[in-house]
Amino acid sequence: MSAVWRALSIQALNNGRCISLRHAVFNRESTMSTDQEKPTESSITVKLSTHLKPEHLEVVNESFMHNVPRGSETHFKVVVVSKDFEGIPLIKRHRIINELLRDELAGGVHALSIIAKSPSQWETGGKAVEPSPACRGGFGK
Repeated sequence: MSAVWRALSIQALNNGRCISLRHAVFNRESTMSTDQEKPTESSITVKLSTHLKPEHLEVVNESFMHNVPRGSETHFKVVVVSKDFEGIPLIKRHRIINELLRDELAGGVHALSIIAKSPSQWETGGKAVEPSPACRGGFGK
């Protein structure tokens, strides 16, 4: 599957809104990955894009930063910018995303970092996301 096809199919799925798929198209070794190889990542992308109609969406598999087997889908960061978040407190935004991804969280997803913003917050914040900290071994080491 080509990166262009993947980006176009996700964009079409989201009614033309811009969706960034950093790390969703290429795995750590910069080889092409398919939906079958990354089913959890693909499921997260589809659910968030379908239900929240985001203006910007990033689904980042951060599992490689942790002590898990190569190719794992256990640690994710999502950046969701949606008009649906206008006037909604941050805790409620997180609850919405957690509810949408309840099956993934009940399955193999161990950690989910959520950045949920309205379009105005995204513009004001400079459209930047800080990198996640390095893994501390799970016990705060």
